[in-house]
Amino acid sequence: MLLGELFELVQLLFVVGFTVFLANCVDYDVLFANKLVNHTNSSKVTLPGAIYPVEVCSAHIRNNTFVIFLMIISGVFWLHRLIKFIYNVCCYWEIRSFYINALKMSMSELPYATWQEVQARIVEIQKEHQICIHKKELTELDVYHRILRFKNYMVAMVNKSLLPVRFRLPVLGDYVFYTRGLKYNFELIFFWGPGSLFENEWSLKPEYKRGGNRLELADRLASRILWIGIANLLLCPVILVWQILYAFFSYTEVIKREPGNLGARCWSLYGRCYLRHFNELDHELMSRLSKGYKAASKYMNCFLSPLLTVIAKNVAFFAGSLLAVLIALTIYDEDVLAVEHVLSSITLLGVCITVCRSFIPDEHMVFCPEQLLRFILAHIHYMPDHWQGNAHRYETRDQFAQLFQYKAVCILEELLSPVVTPIILIFCLRRKSLEIIDFFRNFTVEVVGVGDTCSFAQMDIRQHGHPAWMSEGKTEASIYQQAEDGKTELSLMHFAITNPQWQPPRETTHFISQLKERVHREATGAPSETHPMSLSESEPRSLVANLLAGPSTLASVHFGRDCSLINHAIGLSDGASALRSLSPTSAGPHLRGSLSVAHKSTGHTAKSMAGSGTDARTVSSGSSAWEGQLTSLVLSEYASTEMSIHALYMHELHKQQSHGVLSRHTWHRQASDESSDSVPDEVRSEPNPHSRNFPRSHTFPNAVPSPSTIPPSASDTSNATLGQEGAIQGSSQRRHSGPATDSLGAGGKVVRSARVPMGGWAEEGQAAPRHHEPLPEESSEDEMPPRMHRVT
Repeated sequence: MLLGELFELVQLLFVVGFTVFLANCVDYDVLFANKLVNHTNSSKVTLPGAIYPVEVCSAHIRNNTFVIFLMIISGVFWLHRLIKFIYNVCCYWEIRSFYINALKMSMSELPYATWQEVQARIVEIQKEHQICIHKKELTELDVYHRILRFKNYMVAMVNKSLLPVRFRLPVLGDYVFYTRGLKYNFELIFFWGPGSLFENEWSLKPEYKRGGNRLELADRLASRILWIGIANLLLCPVILVWQILYAFFSYTEVIKREPGNLGARCWSLYGRCYLRHFNELDHELMSRLSKGYKAASKYMNCFLSPLLTVIAKNVAFFAGSLLAVLIALTIYDEDVLAVEHVLSSITLLGVCITVCRSFIPDEHMVFCPEQLLRFILAHIHYMPDHWQGNAHRYETRDQFAQLFQYKAVCILEELLSPVVTPIILIFCLRRKSLEIIDFFRNFTVEVVGVGDTCSFAQMDIRQHGHPAWMSEGKTEASIYQQAEDGKTELSLMHFAITNPQWQPPRETTHFISQLKERVHREATGAPSETHPMSLSESEPRSLVANLLAGPSTLASVHFGRDCSLINHAIGLSDGASALRSLSPTSAGPHLRGSLSVAHKSTGHTAKSMAGSGTDARTVSSGSSAWEGQLTSLVLSEYASTEMSIHALYMHELHKQQSHGVLSRHTWHRQASDESSDSVPDEVRSEPNPHSRNFPRSHTFPNAVPSPSTIPPSASDTSNATLGQEGAIQGSSQRRHSGPATDSLGAGGKVVRSARVPMGGWAEEGQAAPRHHEPLPEESSEDEMPPRMHRVT
């Protein structure tokens, strides 16, 4: 990590210095032989002869004001990075000492250690050394919260469509613009910049936890966003020049050597945020998305235009003909290369042929978009409802391209980011300042030993579950509090499967066990048969192994080595029957042999997995680091497979439950949901005989429940102890009032409606969300203390 940051500093100096040198110290007339130069020893032009003397070069630099301005800005930025590098050196040294002294892991062992092993040691040393002084025991969820505090907030804001990253452009239609520069500004505004919402790395500022001064805080945030947008606008020329130079130095050689790389695809930055679970580490996310990369590429390649294919074939033919002639001439006489623009023509023709070939489909490719999209869903776990059954439509393909875009498009967006980012900040994000203030107040909880975290990251079905995602009867969340696209339920299953030793609260445990039971029952509903690829005695009898053992519903599924799917089962069996495509055992007997080796290295651990749910990844690697790493790899594949099955099953069940009903998700939200400015503040406010009217955003809770209106289950929860045996005692969370919404009715009156703030609409015939009494305006900030609850 240190070496990487050190070379980043060297790269910055190189790019700036080399660019200044090329612009001011090279005599291009001599270099291009446009000017004759007297030479004593040779008539050829040499590189030193095309470079100005030091005095002339320095004079050119002093006379160029723009170059001096760029150098000053670059120098200030480089000094900032240098100070950050020195600070990181101290942090990295502390991390190294922590691994060696506390975790008892040497640097030679670290490359073979898995994250589960490191996490298990952290949980264990907490019991002895109290590295966190506020609680006796740490859980896996506490560790994830400390690492992913800010990323969970970003995932939640993207899930609730709070960030302005989706736009409707005149020619391009719906377009997503989310770049690293825009993400950097979001994090600068919300989390760590001067005047941000957080006072340190673990605590939200107290004034943002109360609703009394929300309008003042919103004005302050809007003003801060405006000034940051103006700063981006002023620095736009410098940043734009840097982006262009960095892209030129980075990709020119790649374009010359492998121009087809620009036609390859990658998961976009928005896609990685939209598809990310709550409490999912970076390496877990990239591993999951990488498994769906080939299927995603095949799916996008299914939509090559026949017209474009014909044009590409003919352009490639003509370019190939010219290239063949030039190559033949150079073979005959190499002096042809000395002719002006011959070498550049050969290079450009080669690039043109490579680009054209990317538009020519494989003649052996079979068009099966539905099966490919189902396999993609098994790994990415999220997609809008209307994609299923419409995988063959270009609308679905265009929307999926927002998540899985060309590398060339990604590079182009990064180049345009310095120009577009200040526009988004000034004209889009600033309008959402009141909604942002309400979001952080409503969805921030205080956890003992962890600090302030996003309440969505608690993965509490009762607080943020969605009735259409197997949470009906278990959730008390209003439409505003529900996570979209089953994010809470899928994140909970992913975390529980990835961390099998985690002990969730009672309601959460009931949800997990019920879901696993339903998947198992659906898979074994038909008369069982002994499958020819049955597992050996050494393999763990987990849910995945039991489903593979021989239900006849799995016999109707056939998968090739490329994991393509031909599934003839219908109904809910589709989710369970897709297991065969995702199973590690489909790779052949060699993996089962690896399982046997892994079993021998861990002793009785693999046999006890089915009964106790213990994951062998958290156990010592045994006599060999390689065997321990192999064991972890195999068992992580089983965990990934199990999660894929549950994701398919939940989507299939959700599809049946919402059949014929327009579901709420990211792609269906209208422009009127994007900003609180669509309804005037004076019209949006609701008269209250006990208090003056005041503006509200679409995300501001209109009321708080009175003690008489709180249901018994909700009031009991605030005093409930922590979950099952082994859960942490004494933790607390600070939750703030839940929201409701108003809408503009006939005659200009404010009426209650089922309109969903921050995206989404209620289904037809569905009752409006639960509302509370109006919230009076406070004369001081301390008159409305937040309600106290226990963290489950």
